[in-house]
Amino acid sequence: MAKVSLDSSALKRFVGKHELAQMQTMVNAVDKDLRNGTGAGNDFTGWLHLPTQYDKDEFARIKKAAKKIQSDSQVLVVIGIGGSYLGARMAVDFLHNTFYEAQDAKDRKAPLVVFAGNSISSTYVHDLVQLVGDKDFSINIISKSGTTTEPSIAFRVFKKKLIDKYGLEEANKRIYATTDKARGALKKEADANGYESFIIPDNIGGRYSVLTPVGLLPIAVSGGDIDQLMAGAADAEKELDNTDLNTNPAYQYAAYRNILYRKGYTTELIENYEPNLKNFAEWWKQLVGESGGKDNKGIFPASANFTTDLHSFGQYIQEGRRNLIETVLKLDKPNYDVEIPAEDDNLDGLGYLEGKTMDWANTKAYQAVVAAHNDGGVPVMSVHLPDETAHTLGYAIYFFEVAIAISGYLNGVNPFNQPGVEAYKVNMFGLLGKPGFEEIGDKLRKSMKENED
Repeated sequence: MAKVSLDSSALKRFVGKHELAQMQTMVNAVDKDLRNGTGAGNDFTGWLHLPTQYDKDEFARIKKAAKKIQSDSQVLVVIGIGGSYLGARMAVDFLHNTFYEAQDAKDRKAPLVVFAGNSISSTYVHDLVQLVGDKDFSINIISKSGTTTEPSIAFRVFKKKLIDKYGLEEANKRIYATTDKARGALKKEADANGYESFIIPDNIGGRYSVLTPVGLLPIAVSGGDIDQLMAGAADAEKELDNTDLNTNPAYQYAAYRNILYRKGYTTELIENYEPNLKNFAEWWKQLVGESGGKDNKGIFPASANFTTDLHSFGQYIQEGRRNLIETVLKLDKPNYDVEIPAEDDNLDGLGYLEGKTMDWANTKAYQAVVAAHNDGGVPVMSVHLPDETAHTLGYAIYFFEVAIAISGYLNGVNPFNQPGVEAYKVNMFGLLGKPGFEEIGDKLRKSMKENED
């Protein structure tokens, strides 16, 4: 079976062989920190062996719950933010039809999985309520604490809709809580109302949680094969457990990122040539941004969708500031290919492409872009995904999880905390009038008034 692989051939003019070799000692050291649990944030490394040491009983309950939802619901509303949302959203997009949300139910063959609680947009919630309409639906509320503002607001809205439609007793049977095993507001509510509950492990942070019930239940409900997803991740766990920079592509990727960062390449664009990978980039951006952006250092994560974005900011990539790294997610075998048809008049000048396929042309575009950007001074790496299967997705998830963990340690930061995320929340609580934050709110309002004057 083909594996996820790294092509670093376009880095030759930017990174010498000796530079990669000189990283080996550092990689050996940080690998020990990660594997032996001696590094910073070691209490959040439960993801490391999750693909082979997950709770099999809970996994069976997830599949059983997914079948129930598939049998009684047309829609599953998944409520969460950040790591409680991005992984599942990425996987649903990766594994299904590009126009999954617009498909008829008979073609989709599973409930429509939609997402709420990832913003405080009133229009978004209103429109989603309209989309659900009078359809049969269930809720999967995902929150460690049960008090995070965005998902808590959305949960109130959709819980009311559920109770109004079914009554309290039946509504409680349609709410699935993914939360802490022992404490927190959501855990308390779930116990009081009899929601079926699944556990967010204490030793796995949000951005590393897609292979826990956080991601597995929505993916399974959508019709994704979570057995193969975990099998792919398990293969990656086994095959990426070595420090040899000649053979471990995830560690190569981490090492190259570190070398380039030290040379002033401070922004990394993850790029794709398939729209179904757009949300993979959104998941990756949280993984990279929260793991590496600390202590006034780190690579800034951004994304691009090609060839589309080549017609918008391709000019900047080609000739703008030389601080960019490009990492391409290249799908080697799409689910479908389309032959370019012949036309007698050839008015569009595409006669030379007649009989060839769109994927062939897409690959040639990828090769041309790599060459052009490389000549323009942009280092490019390509992570090759053999296909769009659940097995490949599981492998790719683990590949990036372990690579970004190693990247953080190489750069001297704790890759598993996110202290900066709390700053905006404190200010928001103050302006919203949350009890205990009144003084902060008063100071902010005073400051805003002074700025207006």
